[in-house]
Amino acid sequence: MLTEEEIKEIFLKANAFLEGHFLLSSGLHSPYYLQCAKVLQYPQYAEILCKEIAEKVSELEVDIDFVIAPAIGGIIVSYETARHIGVRGIFAERKDGVNLVLRRGFEIKPGEKALVVEDVVTTGKSTKETIEVVKSFGGEVVAVGSLVDRSGGKVDFGVPFVTLWRLEVPAYEPSSCPICKEGKIPLEKPGSRKIK
Repeated sequence: MLTEEEIKEIFLKANAFLEGHFLLSSGLHSPYYLQCAKVLQYPQYAEILCKEIAEKVSELEVDIDFVIAPAIGGIIVSYETARHIGVRGIFAERKDGVNLVLRRGFEIKPGEKALVVEDVVTTGKSTKETIEVVKSFGGEVVAVGSLVDRSGGKVDFGVPFVTLWRLEVPAYEPSSCPICKEGKIPLEKPGSRKIK
């Protein structure tokens, strides 16, 4: 198993741990952003990291029929984790940029057991929406996995949650963001979700 320091080193090598002023998909502002796409562009890193998730999940001794993630950040994580577990990997995507739905002919049969994976968890909103997609088809979520948990372990999904790198990164409501108040660094929106 890799240590959190080794995980961090992979992110640093891929220039995926960014500093600045970022609008997160949660609507919060942060001085740091983890751009997992920059890590996952390298198949060797994707393989190493997702194998770690699969191994941590195997320790839970739960049955898994498929792996599902919210698009777009979780697509590679879903596929590569599913490959290591030996099940199918699918993803939910936003309809009209808002609600997560299954498309592209993906199916979930009643009673099937799911592992929901994500690249980065901050508030857990996308992951919880993906859990609801699984439930809406009669599936059962047995665990959640992520490359990074930026909440510092504060998010509860109601099922076991495994992550490779747990850290607490400051995130601020826009009205109380100290970076906005300084007015020196422009706000960037690197994520793909539309902010309401």
